Amino acid sequence: MGILSGTRRRRWRSDPPDTSDPKRELQVKLWFLRVAIVLAFVALSIQLARLQLVNGDTYVQRAALNQLRKEPISPSRGLVYDRNGVQVVDNVPGYAAAVVPADVPEDQQLQVVGALERMLGVDALETSLQITAARKSNNPFTPLIIREGLDREMAFYVREQLGQMPGVQIIVEPIRRYTGGPELSHILGYIGRIDEAEFAELESQGYINSDRLGKAGVEAQYEDLLRGTMGEQEIEKDALGRELRTISETPSTPGYDLILSLDLELQKKVTELTRAASNGGQAAAVVMDVNTGEVLALVSLPEYDNNIFSGKVDEVRLEQYLNDPKKPLVNHALAEQYAPGSIFKQITGAAALQEGIANPGTTITSRGSIQVPNQYDPSIVYTFKDWRTLGTLDFYGGLAMSSDVYFYYLAGGYHEYGENFNGLGVERLARYARQFGLGRKTGIDIAGEAEGVIPDPAWKEETFPGDVWVLGDTYNMGIGQGFVAATPIQMARVVAAVANGGTLLTPRIVREVRDSEGHVIIANEPKIEGTVGVSAENLAIVREAMRQAVTWGSANPAQSNVISISGKTGTAEFGQRFADGNYETHAWFSGFAPSDAPHVAVTVFLERGVGATNAAPLGARILEAYFQQQQQRVDAADSPVGQAPSGVQP
Repeated sequence: MGILSGTRRRRWRSDPPDTSDPKRELQVKLWFLRVAIVLAFVALSIQLARLQLVNGDTYVQRAALNQLRKEPISPSRGLVYDRNGVQVVDNVPGYAAAVVPADVPEDQQLQVVGALERMLGVDALETSLQITAARKSNNPFTPLIIREGLDREMAFYVREQLGQMPGVQIIVEPIRRYTGGPELSHILGYIGRIDEAEFAELESQGYINSDRLGKAGVEAQYEDLLRGTMGEQEIEKDALGRELRTISETPSTPGYDLILSLDLELQKKVTELTRAASNGGQAAAVVMDVNTGEVLALVSLPEYDNNIFSGKVDEVRLEQYLNDPKKPLVNHALAEQYAPGSIFKQITGAAALQEGIANPGTTITSRGSIQVPNQYDPSIVYTFKDWRTLGTLDFYGGLAMSSDVYFYYLAGGYHEYGENFNGLGVERLARYARQFGLGRKTGIDIAGEAEGVIPDPAWKEETFPGDVWVLGDTYNMGIGQGFVAATPIQMARVVAAVANGGTLLTPRIVREVRDSEGHVIIANEPKIEGTVGVSAENLAIVREAMRQAVTWGSANPAQSNVISISGKTGTAEFGQRFADGNYETHAWFSGFAPSDAPHVAVTVFLERGVGATNAAPLGARILEAYFQQQQQRVDAADSPVGQAPSGVQP
């Protein structure tokens, strides 16, 4: 047997015959390739058409901007000085981190925002969303501020890392530093970052969305002058936004400087005196030149530190201010309105003299109150009290002793119990109050002024529908109570008009506007709004009555050994009535000096006080401080400066 014996024989089958055609297969493959090439060219053609024909202008513009950019140059904001040339505002360099959205590559965006989060503590997700939104906006090349208030060391550290963070910039911008102290916070105000609504309104005037602008005080009132003119530079940059070179530059023009009418030394002294008298409550004081309307000091307490708004806002301090019931961010001298109380009697008295209702010899007897029966039910009798029984008074005595009964008669008349005295009536009283500037803004050049309220029957019907004007409303109006509301700056203007013989002046905080070279651009001359409609003779009678109020009457605590003072106190009721029928009161004093030749007026307001006890002494101390300061300066000017004593070589 062979070696294969005993084994199964394997059967082999031949392969099927090869029927493929290599040439045909190659032709099929070539056909598919041609189709693919045609489709690719069609797609490329469509995309090219879209880029060139549909969006061509957009991409051309972006390509150009990737090479040449026009960037704004912010101007230096104007400075502020007091009337004696003391600088009270400065500009210091501040640093902020910003991102140019168009310069951040989309594939590196997460890397960039992550690095910013690690270095600056900004939220990466929020930053990424802002960049994405800004990239799709109309101007993706405007820097997006993501962190401001960087110190110098952090700014330089971030700048060193810019090579790994395309699109990130460190911006150097001028920051306001208020050097005059918190005593000037309500006058100067502050600046802040422009918000969306402001930007939408001001973009056409050259503002950019990272600008700062005045938000309060003279910073807001004189924004257009302080701001200056924006410059521009054309810069060549690479695709990652890195600066290569400056092609051209148009420099910015600095803003104008403001010279205030305020005297910083007097402002600080008036603040000190007012703070000591205020017992920590709201308070205000205004010192005004009666012949020019220049405001020499304007105090509102409590004050605040306006430096918290410079650079990165101090959110903790801001929250404290916002939650403080004393409202330190509100300028109580011109933005808050209160019942003026008896300092309003200057107006009632002047109007009564002018209308022939009274003369210096007109006598009225105060028995402590008057009674007025209800016109519909005589069994109901209303009692209008005086502050005490004052007896028979002439006009001088009525104003000097601040008799409420005397001024009830002058305002509303009295026709009960056999008496027949005709008063002014509400219409005439309201007209004179408005002639003295009440019920509207004074026009002082500080933002945020309130209008106050001078009521009349139409006002009451509109404010309290169905509630008609009654005689009691006229009585209350005549003594500065009821619905009457005024600001301290308004009442300062009233007493200034009494002092100067009837000229109603517009109060001014800024004396001059100068350019950076010191040239006067605008000289704020005295602005006369009108006259009060009371003769010089009748105003002289009111001034004499106010002099007597200080020498022997209710304002006697304003007596001074330094200067002769004329004035009027006010104790205005407010709030809910206590069980004993009394109310809480605010304290007022309005006066001027010297009595025989008025030069300066003062109005002070103290929350929760009494006019004679609290406000009158404060008014006197303020007037004394002013005249003592003036005398010291005269003495200093008259004394020889640098003159060597006899026998000593210079």
